[in-house]
Amino acid sequence: MKILTLSKIAKLSVVALAINLTACSEKPAEQTSIKTSNENKPNVVIFYVDDLGYGDVGVYGAKGVETPNIDKLAKNGIQFTDAHSSAATCTPSRYSLLTGEHAFRKNASVLKGDAAMIISTEQPTLPKMLAKVGYETAVVGKWHLGLGDGSKPIDWNDAIKPGPLEIGFDYSFLLPATGDRVPTVYLENHHVLNLDSNDPLSVDYTQKIGNRPTGYENPELERQSADHQHNKTLINGIGRIGWMAGGKSAEWVDEDFYQVFTNKANDFIKQNKDNPFFLFFSFHDIHVPRLPNEKFQGKSSMGVRGDAIVQMDWITGQVVDELEKQGVLDNTLIIFTSDNGPVLNDGYDDQAIELLGDHKPGGIYRGGKYSAYEAGTRVPTIMHYPAKVKPGVSDALMSQIDVYASVASMLNIELSNDEAIDSENQADAWLNADAKGREELIEEAYTLSLRQGDWKYIAPSQNANEWVTNLKGIEPGTQPQPQLYNLKLDPTESNNVAEQNPEIVNALKQRLNELKNKSSRT
Repeated sequence: MKILTLSKIAKLSVVALAINLTACSEKPAEQTSIKTSNENKPNVVIFYVDDLGYGDVGVYGAKGVETPNIDKLAKNGIQFTDAHSSAATCTPSRYSLLTGEHAFRKNASVLKGDAAMIISTEQPTLPKMLAKVGYETAVVGKWHLGLGDGSKPIDWNDAIKPGPLEIGFDYSFLLPATGDRVPTVYLENHHVLNLDSNDPLSVDYTQKIGNRPTGYENPELERQSADHQHNKTLINGIGRIGWMAGGKSAEWVDEDFYQVFTNKANDFIKQNKDNPFFLFFSFHDIHVPRLPNEKFQGKSSMGVRGDAIVQMDWITGQVVDELEKQGVLDNTLIIFTSDNGPVLNDGYDDQAIELLGDHKPGGIYRGGKYSAYEAGTRVPTIMHYPAKVKPGVSDALMSQIDVYASVASMLNIELSNDEAIDSENQADAWLNADAKGREELIEEAYTLSLRQGDWKYIAPSQNANEWVTNLKGIEPGTQPQPQLYNLKLDPTESNNVAEQNPEIVNALKQRLNELKNKSSRT
C-alpha cells in the first residue's frame, strides 16, 4: 500500500505584514531590512497558553468553566479541530514555533531554570524574519527557552545576555523560566526588575543556598503540598524547583500575573497603534502552580485549575478589547493556541483531579501533556482576522511549526534552504476554513509519531516513562512495539492495528526516518 507524501501547496497571494514598534533602548544591532509598504498590513498577536487541553475551552466542549472571550474569537474566526503543537511539552513547542524546526533536531527538552538559551544567536527565527520587512517584535510572559550562552553561570545581578533580544525580539518582559522554577522574578529586556544591589540574587539547582525556608524542611508553610521536585525554596508559600537566595525586592507575587502581563501587553499595543506590530503573548496560565487572583477564585466548579482557565480567558479578552479600543482589531491576525496538552497533577496538590467533575481536559482524546497519544499535541487553535478570515470550522491537519513559513509567504519572503526546515507554507489553510492543511506531521513526545491521512504511527520505544504514569496520571504512549491507529475509525487510539497492517507500518516508519534525517527545506 502506498502512503502519500507531502504535496507542495501553491503560494497564497501576498498579504504583506510589517510591524513598526517603538524602539527599545536595549535593542541589538538592526536586522537587514526589506523595503515594504505598511499600507493595509495586519498586526500579529499569538496567544500561547500553557498546558491548555483540547477540551478546556467552551467551544471545544468544556464543562464547569466558561470561556466567553475565547469562544467569541472562535465564533468570528476559524476554529481548528485537528491542529497541533509540535511537541507534548513546553520548551520543545516554543522552540519549534520560533525556529520552524523540530526540537528533536537540537535534542531540546524541558529546561532547568538556569539553563543556557537553546536558540543560538546565529539561528534564523520568526522575529528575525519579521524584522527583515520592518517588524519590531515583543514577547511578554513565560520564556523557558534558556538565557545566556552557557559559558558561565548566569549572573542575575548583571545584564543577562543572550536572551530574546539577541534572537530578534525588540522588547521582552518575562518569567525567565516557569512559575514553578526559581528565580521567581521578572526579567525586563536584559535585567531583573526591581532588584536591590544590596541584596544580590543567586540561584542553584544542585544544593540549598540562602536561608529561605523550603517545602521539604517546613511543609507546614506550604499553601499547596508538593512532590519532591517542587518542594525546594518557598516563595509566596509555594515550593519551587531549585533554590534561591537574595533578590527579595524583586520577587513576584503569583496572583498578580494576570494584571502585570496584561498591562505590559496593552501598553505595547497603545504605544504602537499607528504602526503594525507583532506580539507573542506567552501565558503562564494554566501551568502550575495555579494561583489565580481572588477576583477569579470560585468562578468555575473545578477549583483553581478551572479558575485559572477563567483568568486566562479574562486576560485574552482584555488584550482583544485593547486592540478594539485602539481601532486595530479588524486588521489584527490573532492565533490563539496552546503549547501542549493538559495535565492535572503536575507537582502540586491543588485538587485538580478531585474537582474535575464531568469535564474532559483532552476532550475525547487519549493521553495529555508528555504523551505520544493525541491529547499530547492536539490543542485548541483559533485564527481570528476579521479583515481577511471568514468564520468557520476547519478539520484541516495543522501545526504551529508552520506559522513561520506561512507568515513568510504572506510577506513574500523567500526562506533560505537551511531556514525553518520543517515549516511549511499553510497560509491558505490558516486563512480559509475550507482549505486543506498538511498531509502529514510529526508529533514529538518521549517517542516520535507520524500522522498521515487517517493513520497515526507511534514509533516503538523501550522508555516506559513510568514516572509520567505514576506521578502525572498520564499514559506516556510509549510501547516496545510499534503502534498504528486509524483516527477516523478510532479517534481515541484504543485499537492498535499494527499487526494487521505491516505494510502501512513499514511505509510510515520509513517516511518518519526520512523526515528525521531531513537537513534542509528541499
